[in-house]
Amino acid sequence: MKKQTLLFLLVSLFGLNVMHAQATFRPGIKGGLNSSRFTQTEDPNEKFSAKSDYYIGIFGALKTGKFYTLNPELMYTRQGAEFEYIDQDGIRHNEDIDVSYVSLAIANKFTFKKFNIHVGSTIDVKVNDTKKILGDTSYDNNAYNGIDFAFFGGVGYDFTKNFGIEARVKKGTIPVNSDWDYTNIVFQVGATYTFDVK
Repeated sequence: MKKQTLLFLLVSLFGLNVMHAQATFRPGIKGGLNSSRFTQTEDPNEKFSAKSDYYIGIFGALKTGKFYTLNPELMYTRQGAEFEYIDQDGIRHNEDIDVSYVSLAIANKFTFKKFNIHVGSTIDVKVNDTKKILGDTSYDNNAYNGIDFAFFGGVGYDFTKNFGIEARVKKGTIPVNSDWDYTNIVFQVGATYTFDVK
């Protein structure tokens, strides 16, 4: 836990160290599609597959130079996985696992004309989890860990100074469940809109 916290702070402070007095700030909104799953188990009778959901949030674009922008972000993100396993009697089971987080991210955005590359880290706080088995839904907020530290990288394209698209891959570092070693993997694709501030 201490190692993940230190890495998150280092990535966050990287952006703060390059700021100067002429920085400009613009708020924005973002949202899009999540394709998420958990890392695979070594058990041949168990398999995690990707499931689709969404993310939505707000951000601030703190531009400190021609090529660099620091983006703090606050998002609601719905993640999870499709879980298929075979029990001791040889019966196949399917579970639909949903885990929702409030995510605080620090993105370092490097811009090259209309293209951009962004890398950063997040602290994800779990707000809900459900598990559906054969159409029945169960709720157990103690089943999954309440926090995740993740790192991400991605690319984007700005069509205008206001509207853009982005794609990211986010990898968690803390097991999603205290009984498992599996961690979150999320592919995100979506759109951003940055407001003009006079």
